[in-house]
Amino acid sequence: MANFETVEVTTDLLICGGGMAAAGAAVEAAYWAKKNGLKVTLVDKAAFDRSGAVAMGLSAINEYIGYAAGDNSLADYVNYVKQDLMGIARDDLVYNIARHVDSSVHLFEKWGLPIWTDENGKYVREGRWQIMINGESYKVIVAEAAKNAMNEAGFEILERVFIVGPIMDGERVAGAYGFSTRENKFYVFKAKAVCAMMGGAVHVFRPRSVGEGLGRSWYPPFNSGSSAYFTIQAGAEMTCQEIRFIPVRFKDAYGPVGAWFLLFKSRATSATGGEYMVERKAELQNWAPYGLVKPIPANLRNYLGMLDTDAGLGPLYMETAEAIQKLAAAAPDEKAFKKKMKSLEAEAWEDFLDMTVSQAILWAASNIYPEKSRSEIAACEPYFIGSHSGGSGAWVSGPEDLETPYKWGYGNMTTVQGLFSAGDGTGASSHKFSSGSHAEGRYAAKQAVRFILDNNSQPSVGDVDALKAKCMAPMDRFEQFKGMTTDPEINPNYIRPMSFMFRLQKIMDEYAGGVVSAFKTSKALLERGIELLDMLKEDAEKLAAEDSYELERCWENTHRMWQAEAHVRTILFREETRWPGYYFRADTPKMDEANWKCFVNCTFKDGEWKFEKKEVVDLLG
Repeated sequence: MANFETVEVTTDLLICGGGMAAAGAAVEAAYWAKKNGLKVTLVDKAAFDRSGAVAMGLSAINEYIGYAAGDNSLADYVNYVKQDLMGIARDDLVYNIARHVDSSVHLFEKWGLPIWTDENGKYVREGRWQIMINGESYKVIVAEAAKNAMNEAGFEILERVFIVGPIMDGERVAGAYGFSTRENKFYVFKAKAVCAMMGGAVHVFRPRSVGEGLGRSWYPPFNSGSSAYFTIQAGAEMTCQEIRFIPVRFKDAYGPVGAWFLLFKSRATSATGGEYMVERKAELQNWAPYGLVKPIPANLRNYLGMLDTDAGLGPLYMETAEAIQKLAAAAPDEKAFKKKMKSLEAEAWEDFLDMTVSQAILWAASNIYPEKSRSEIAACEPYFIGSHSGGSGAWVSGPEDLETPYKWGYGNMTTVQGLFSAGDGTGASSHKFSSGSHAEGRYAAKQAVRFILDNNSQPSVGDVDALKAKCMAPMDRFEQFKGMTTDPEINPNYIRPMSFMFRLQKIMDEYAGGVVSAFKTSKALLERGIELLDMLKEDAEKLAAEDSYELERCWENTHRMWQAEAHVRTILFREETRWPGYYFRADTPKMDEANWKCFVNCTFKDGEWKFEKKEVVDLLG
């Protein structure tokens, strides 16, 4: 066994993750735990200040209701989210996040986040639900508040510790195990409740950016499906595993388009100048009633652009120059026009510098001036993300104070006793984004403290040596066999993590509707994909790691593989196409409201996958 010291940490509440949901959980848990004499421990595989999907910054907060000021109603937001997901969303979860999210945003401002305001002191809205921020240090500010709350309560945050998986005591979670990526230490965390908030997954599919661009993605490349792996391995029921998200972004550097559509009122066009959202409007009738609502669901906007590309009208472009010129044209004279142009140009670059610096670099390197020329956009590769316009994640219990059929215990608890989740870890409650993930993390942590107070016993963690042997096996395997070939990269006794990831991505890209197949798949392709994934799962037992860095990569790719399998099997189970633009089942090309307006849930127990439909209940009318 690898020469790692075993470190046992005993706590009451264990928070796994370091993104916005975990930061919200830390703030809330620190207050309630200290008040009740409990201990909280947060574990993050990265540096907490720059961890998670907000690590590089944001230019807008995408969920702010403003219901207290009468801007919007909670019911309107719930209906908007459900319509965007083609009718598949949990009203209770979305409503619960929406009613708490404004308070998180107000906390951000209190902690120092610069939010744009107009001459009347009101937040500047990018769209109906979005507000503009100067957000390069967004996560740093939110993390600082979480660290202060934890420190003041005397609680611990452990950084650079990778959580491998759950520890179970029968049907109750007992903690987690993992290892340090900086020191030779194996960790066993004993806990009475666990919050799995480790984000979604990227690089399950082969990215558009290859070669020197490998690793560039819209979603953080470090997110490897650890939330899904943790909850699946614990035996929790999962939902919406078929709903992956494909954003349309500025090509190659994945720069955001939201500000261009909403703030700058820009148009997306084909290479010949046609506006596909206008010219292909009739296609939306085929996806009624969801294709007829405003705003048009994100996947259908994608789909109309893909139809142009399929028809040979690509590439697609964002008409940045036109948008800027139109906005500036409202100026009363030439001097005001030039001043407005300069201001808009600065805002265009700031949109990237706040959150996607690489896009600004690519524009500069490609001689693109947004005020003078249009810029290419494209659909990215698929991502698994429960907080944006996707919906994959764990099936969690609804709020205790709402009348909901989806309730079996404490709010945001999975079907496993003591295991809670939030953010990208929870399913069927999309469009929470950064602010909603923080609010949901706060709520889940408070509920987890309630669970501990009602179930205040320390579960058994079982055989620690067996957990350590499983965790360290890739390093032991490398040491055992590395000398059998002249090049340690090539060895019949093991597979290195990079090769393993390439193999996974090839399977998913070609059989599960990735970029190379234009996001199309079928029953036969999916079944062949499952055969190949089964063989990959066998070979996962032969992963080898030269050091702790590679050990992390081995386990990250194992996590991705389990997310991939849940996805492929769920698409196969759902015999319709409900989200064209995210994926298209060519053998069942239409939406089937009569048979498939439902959640598809899956559970992995005793070595077998179980699938079932769950009714979509409209709780708000």
